[in-house]
Order: sequence, then C-alpha cells, then structure tokens
Amino acid sequence: MAVIAALGSTPAALAAKTATSTIPIVFASGGDPVQYGLVANLNRPGGNVTGLTDIANDLLAKLLGLMHELVPQAVRFGVLVNPSNPVSASIIAEAQQAASGISHPVEVLTATSNGDIDVAFAGLAQRRIDALVIAPDTLFTNRISQLATLATYHRVPASFWTREYPEVGGLMSYGANVTDRDRQAGIYVGRILKGEKPADLLVMRPTKLELIINLHTARTLGLTVPPSLLAIADQVIE
Repeated sequence: MAVIAALGSTPAALAAKTATSTIPIVFASGGDPVQYGLVANLNRPGGNVTGLTDIANDLLAKLLGLMHELVPQAVRFGVLVNPSNPVSASIIAEAQQAASGISHPVEVLTATSNGDIDVAFAGLAQRRIDALVIAPDTLFTNRISQLATLATYHRVPASFWTREYPEVGGLMSYGANVTDRDRQAGIYVGRILKGEKPADLLVMRPTKLELIINLHTARTLGLTVPPSLLAIADQVIE
C-alpha cells in the first residue's frame, strides 16, 4: 500500500487530494482542513485524507498581540504574506481584523520569491513599519535564516510561528512544535500502512503552543523583554 505524506503546507495537501481520491493522504499543515476542503470533519475526516493541523494560520492575532506587548512603543505593524498561497486571503482578513485588537494599523506586505523578501524588508523604513509578523508559508519556512538576518540588519522586531526562527537568531516565535507535528504525521503513515483507514483517524490539533524568545536578539535590537512575557515563555534563548 502507498501513502502520500503532504507535509508543511496546505497547498501541497490540496494538490495531493486533487491528484487522487483513492491513495491515502496524510497532511501536516497550518490551515483549517475543513475550511479548505481537505476533510469533511475533524473527528471523522471521511474519504482518503487525514493528518494534523498546527493551527498556525489561526495564530496571527495572537502573534500581533505578543509583538505589541514586546514592543509597546510600536505604532505601525506589518504582516508579511505570500499572496500566491491560496490561504493568504484568510490570513490578510485576519490581519485586518487583528488591527482593532491592538488599536494600531496593520499593513500587509507581500513576497512570492526570495528577491521579494529582500525588497519587502528594504521598504520597511519608508513604510514606517515598527514591528513585523511573518505569516505561515512554506516560502518563508524555507528562508528562516534569511528572514532572521534581514530583521536584525534592518533593526525591525519580527516574530514567526515556529521555534526554528529564534533558534537561528530571530526575535520571537509562537506556535506548535513543527518537529512534533511531523513526527505524529509519520505515526499516522505507519498506522495506515498497517491497515487503518484515513477516514477513521481524527485530524489532530496541537495540545500545546510554545512561546520562544531570543533574549540576545532583543538586546541587539535595543528591546527590554517585559517580565510578563519572560514568565510565560517556554524557552528563553540567551
């Protein structure tokens, strides 16, 4: 028996589902699998698809709130989005809604390539962006080191949704542990190979979200991390 493992992005999972209705598919992504048509129901997926969602696309408002707490002097926030991602429309809508929650404007920045990322960061000062949130997207996940370096170079506080970002010098992340997510996806693949059906395996959601703060980067950017954030951080990188 074959199993397709579509890890890391909702578009990859959607492409796999479009390609076959018979081969079992295990996805691991950040989008809402019901909203985007991957499964009919989280508890009883039905069909040939199941997997895990790390709910990264639902955390944008939380990330903006954390950035607002970390950089209280910021008056203009930016969200970097890949508009070629089919879930970008919902991310942009959430960003606009989140603006009211922090009582500050949130500007959407776009990038669909490596060069676009450089251009977006180069224009931050001109657009007067005081703090930046990187939206979930495979393009950005594959360029974590570049994003961390650019944020420090342009001296803009930036946050991400996976711990890999602060581990390479980024300021902060909040979200599920992607390594654990992919490990659980591997377990699902094994269970299906042993005869279980995707339709009977519930779509798993993270049981824990982790806040990681790079204190060294905060100091480099001239930021003082408030005790309230340090108290709830799962890891503080010195």
